[in-house]
Amino acid sequence: MSLSPTVLWLLAGVILCIMEMTLPTAFVEFTMGVSAIVVGLVALVVPHFGIQVVLWLTLSVILTVLSRRFIPQSKHRLIADATEAQTITEILPGQTGRVLYEGNSWQARCEDDEMAIAPNQRVYVVERRGNTLIVMPESLLRAQPQQFP
Repeated sequence: MSLSPTVLWLLAGVILCIMEMTLPTAFVEFTMGVSAIVVGLVALVVPHFGIQVVLWLTLSVILTVLSRRFIPQSKHRLIADATEAQTITEILPGQTGRVLYEGNSWQARCEDDEMAIAPNQRVYVVERRGNTLIVMPESLLRAQPQQFP
């Protein structure tokens, strides 16, 4: 039994939309699914598969870019899980050092640009900026718990 391209595009679209519900990807799968459904409808009129693929790719990119306008973007991503880390090297004021976080060595800097953190100190990851972790020493967080809920 052979399925028509229209049915395949519609099936792919529904699967991608369902996958977005189970494995969230910031609406990327959803936009690809919606694009596949639209292409499935267009496939009734345009039977050439190459044009369908180009249309699907184009619609997917456009819808993904447009969906970014509706998703709030944070300048810094807060680290919610496994917030503890340990310094490997000294972190000098306003400079980067290295920390051991989740079993990997990360570039890190102190949130307070005037504070130094010695090596082998427990720190807490409060933000992530690209591939640099922003950390605060454990002693400072214990001294001022009202600032970091």
